[in-house]
Amino acid sequence: MKSAEINSKLIDSYISLLKNMSAQNKLDLISKLTNTVKTDIEQENTDFYKAFGGWDKTESAEVLIETVKGSRTFNRTIEGF
Repeated sequence: MKSAEINSKLIDSYISLLKNMSAQNKLDLISKLTNTVKTDIEQENTDFYKAFGGWDKTESAEVLIETVKGSRTFNRTIEGF
């Protein structure tokens, strides 16, 4: 089964469960679902930006470059034949 078919069947089963609910209960459910979707979207956005991070130092670019270059270590050894 394709994912779209499974989702469609799942949604149809939810609709059949909700048919007998009162209008007020359906509106409350819609409100709660909307809030969870908003929360999910906000979480996705913060997770996206957390993946990149930010440099919170006030150093200039030149100082930062020198710091990075200065912290490099090379331990490559060339072996003779």
